[in-house]
Amino acid sequence: MRKNNKILRMVQLGLLMALVFVLQMLGSFVKIGPLPMSFVLVPIVVGAFTLGYKEGAFLGFVFGAITMVMGIAGIDGFSAILWAANPVWFVIVCLLKATLAGLGSGLIYKGLNKLLGEKRILITTVIASISAPIINTGVFVAGMLLFFFDTMSGLPTMFPNDFGQFGNAFSLVFLGLAGLNFVGEFLVNLVLSPAIVRVIYAIKKKFK
Repeated sequence: MRKNNKILRMVQLGLLMALVFVLQMLGSFVKIGPLPMSFVLVPIVVGAFTLGYKEGAFLGFVFGAITMVMGIAGIDGFSAILWAANPVWFVIVCLLKATLAGLGSGLIYKGLNKLLGEKRILITTVIASISAPIINTGVFVAGMLLFFFDTMSGLPTMFPNDFGQFGNAFSLVFLGLAGLNFVGEFLVNLVLSPAIVRVIYAIKKKFK
């Protein structure tokens, strides 16, 4: 039985990894402002809630690695700019923000679930779900301001069609990069993640 459970968890993790890859690739074609819209946090938080915070962190790491590769390969234009500007910090920010989003949401879910109990699963899931985009965006903004400030300052002049409406680095980071995209990711996770997790738990309960 224990072996079967382990195999089931591996299969579930594999499916969520595939979803991370597919959604990240599809998201590159859906943009809000200059950045592609990210739907990837949904399978990450689902994995963190149903499998555990370690698996959530791993799925986040996979997300960060895909973003990193897309930047290095030039598939995503903005990530390619960051890679050219500072390769080391680009890699660190990519991996750190996504990994912490999965880890943090999983730990918050575990802590709230223990504190509030199974009867408050919806509240727990909603709070933990919205923590993922907050962590992801927060680390991203910090990384841009700390390690890519000069790059952000130069983008409105270098790429006026994409970034010209933002006059300075702070405006670009908070309004252009983090603003609309954060709202989109926040709403997607708020609406979809609790619904998906409730379905998963209903299926698990049925087959116990």
